[in-house]
Amino acid sequence: MSTPKPCIQVAAAKYHYEMLEFKPRPTVALSPGPPHTFVALPPSRVVIDSSMALVPNTNSCAPVLPDAGLTDQSASGPESSTDSDETAVGPTYPGEDTRPTSNKELRAWYAYAWAAEPYVVVAIATFIPLTLEALARENGHLLGKPDVPCTPKSFPIPIPGPEPGPPHTLPKTPAAFFKPDPNQCIIHLLGVRMASSSFAMYTFSISVLLQSLVIVSMSGAADHGSYRKKLLLFFAVLGSVSTMLFIIVKPGAYPLAALWTILSNVSFGASFVLLNAFLPVLVRNHPTVQSQLKSSLLDAEPDSESAPTESTALLSSPASAPPPLVTATALALSTKISSTGVAIGYLAGALLQVLAIFIIRAFSSAPILGLEAILFIVGAWWAGFSIFVALWMRPRPGPPLPRADVKPDELVDERIGWDVIVYAWKKLWRTIRLAGQLKDVMLFLAAWFCMSDGIATVTSTAVLFAKTELHMEPASLASMSVIGMACGISGALLWPVISRLSWLNLTPPRTVLLCVSMMACVPAYGLLGFFPIVQRMGWGGLTHQAEMYGVGAIYGFAMSGVSAYARSVFGELIPPGSESALFALYAITDKGSSIFGPAIAGFITDKTGNIRYAFWFLLILLLIPLPLLGMIDVQRGKRDSRKVSLDALGVPANQSTAAIGH
Repeated sequence: MSTPKPCIQVAAAKYHYEMLEFKPRPTVALSPGPPHTFVALPPSRVVIDSSMALVPNTNSCAPVLPDAGLTDQSASGPESSTDSDETAVGPTYPGEDTRPTSNKELRAWYAYAWAAEPYVVVAIATFIPLTLEALARENGHLLGKPDVPCTPKSFPIPIPGPEPGPPHTLPKTPAAFFKPDPNQCIIHLLGVRMASSSFAMYTFSISVLLQSLVIVSMSGAADHGSYRKKLLLFFAVLGSVSTMLFIIVKPGAYPLAALWTILSNVSFGASFVLLNAFLPVLVRNHPTVQSQLKSSLLDAEPDSESAPTESTALLSSPASAPPPLVTATALALSTKISSTGVAIGYLAGALLQVLAIFIIRAFSSAPILGLEAILFIVGAWWAGFSIFVALWMRPRPGPPLPRADVKPDELVDERIGWDVIVYAWKKLWRTIRLAGQLKDVMLFLAAWFCMSDGIATVTSTAVLFAKTELHMEPASLASMSVIGMACGISGALLWPVISRLSWLNLTPPRTVLLCVSMMACVPAYGLLGFFPIVQRMGWGGLTHQAEMYGVGAIYGFAMSGVSAYARSVFGELIPPGSESALFALYAITDKGSSIFGPAIAGFITDKTGNIRYAFWFLLILLLIPLPLLGMIDVQRGKRDSRKVSLDALGVPANQSTAAIGH
């Protein structure tokens, strides 16, 4: 149940990959001309084909060719061959680092996945919500009883609390729905009264809001200028130190825990945007890709001179398309690197999650200290393995920001600052306008907004529900998370098999719809706990701790299907050449949606005094995407996307119709 949504998408997808822009570089001095730019679909989600090989599930570009000259450099020759400073072809902008991608750079990329992934798997998914609630509870009192603490000092957390009141049944009137539970634990922060569990939810919502603003604002710096590595290391240090600083938080200073949560979560999201910005650069300069690109240039005639074009345009001309073998090799390499990073990150998260179980048991007499010790270890792990990024990753400066008056000798980092932020927000607005022209893209983004918010909110709500309502120990919650991860990995392997069953007739959109329907069953099942007959049985409707393990397994299995297929469906609807911009909008929708769900769930908990009432909201949130997904017509979306692409290129209507027909 605690398998997290942000960044951790089981086995098939974690990273939001940027556009792969391969710029052919002349081997001899030529007169200035337009850059030869082509774009390959970023394979941030991959599926498993019949041969159990990870391949992108999209028709937006050339298919991946098996064994397209892609080999492991460390196995095919000495490391010096890929660590060489020899430049394959010349730079296309001042300051570009065109040295071949080295094995050390790839290891640095993997090292950061190994370093930072446990923050989401262990900290955000399980132990930060528990720590926030536990610290707040230490400072809380029962509703209407300011002299009665929620947690007697002689008891370890979590404890059943006061004598149980009447069972929570369905309210008979709207007014009864908002009647507070007398057993609710109340805290007062900045003059605002809230439940201890709501404190954790509000903190998470604020952190996601700020994370989204930072991610959009710094996206220009991730792709342009020479600050990519510096910013990555800055956010790695800020995030890891903020996570370690939980160890100094005493119950009386619990607002500090909220500050560390916000800083660490913002830093994690920003650092992964920067890490992902390295991926297309590493792929573009990989010896395998460069050798094929160089060969294709030698066989091609130089283009005639024309006015320079912006290499990062939302829509690229089909005339600039690469040889299929180069595109296929780049896609295969990107998929290989990203899937390896997924596996490495999951392994690190699983190891620390298991370690956390032992730490919790060792600190049974001081449970809050045990929770903080786990977060300290997660932060130290993050900081320690980030050192390899500092040692092995080259800065790889990006091109200058697009502008009409660019001079040939302009420094690549000349405009880092306010202009970068303005450029990023303008680019986002252009992308939103582009998406608004495509009905099926808008339908999917609306569905994805609700799906993404529901996934994140169910995860955080389930952990807090299990602790506050079912009184599960933190070690049990960690075990539940491990079970969810294991089922998620199994689902990543099994969903491609299930979707190919002829009697199910599951297309990718239908597979996503089925997975979301399964996830909606989780809050629906929890609502059964309101019925007196279920309460009398003592089992069912999430009234017993053991049920959480089964529900967590089902939820993890279903979420892996969403991870594997949602992005591939979206990729089918994107106009050729707009992959980078629209996948960035997809990622922002993913991140930004989580601002609302936890805050609304926290508000419901505050008003009702029982976090179980938030299941009503979660059920609605996961049901809304179902009709939206059913309205998506992939074939119509493909036709519309091609038309938009051709219209942007100025192709006449009669020619665009003919082109779409082909």
